[in-house]
Amino acid sequence: MNKDERPSFLRGKGAAVGIVICFVAVIAMVGAYTFNNYQDRMDEQVAKAEEQAEKLTEDNSEETTANDIVLPEADSSTEDTSETEDESEVQAEETPAETEESIDDTEAAGTASEAEVWFSEDSTLAWPASGAVLIGYSMDHTVFFSTLEQYKYNPALIIGGEVGETIAASAAGIVTNIEDTAQTGTTVTLDMGNGYSAVYGQLTDIPIAIGDYIASGETIGTLNEPTKYYSVEGPNLYFEILKDGEPVDPMNFME
Repeated sequence: MNKDERPSFLRGKGAAVGIVICFVAVIAMVGAYTFNNYQDRMDEQVAKAEEQAEKLTEDNSEETTANDIVLPEADSSTEDTSETEDESEVQAEETPAETEESIDDTEAAGTASEAEVWFSEDSTLAWPASGAVLIGYSMDHTVFFSTLEQYKYNPALIIGGEVGETIAASAAGIVTNIEDTAQTGTTVTLDMGNGYSAVYGQLTDIPIAIGDYIASGETIGTLNEPTKYYSVEGPNLYFEILKDGEPVDPMNFME
């Protein structure tokens, strides 16, 4: 047998080995190509991620810068608020002083008014109308009223006068009430101080108002026509003196 002549199975085995080697080589080439493509994609993704990270960092930096710019305005606002608080404190310090001055003025005015209208059991009253007493004060027994044709208690003096004559205050006082009643017509009440009040009825043309201070002898109105309760008695001034709300005899204080 010649050396070049080999069995057929050896030639077949060599061919198979060659095929396997070729197949392995092809797989290796494909694997290398696939790996290179994968590596390229990974590098591209990493680059994009880095770019996005850099952009995000830049945006955050710009926002931080913007916030830093706003901060001084906030500080300025704080300063303005502090100045406003300081001004409020100054005003608060000044206001009590002004209030105290107002209170002092009010108290002084009140004290002066009380002093001017002081009336006591030793004080005297000026005669308030031109006529004489038509019906005297009587609270311990009844007296006759001609118009009513009956006996009644009388808490005041019914003093005669002429229609239109000036009625002056018998003593200083402060006007506390002006009212119209069926019995005494337009009626003015003066607080004379120390619990004493004077009531003047059957008036008209009242030149004063509630709260006014009226000096002794000052006009409080003019005498009006009598009401129907005193038509027979004729024109008259209803003159009543009260002490703590209770009637007392005006004659006890007349000059």
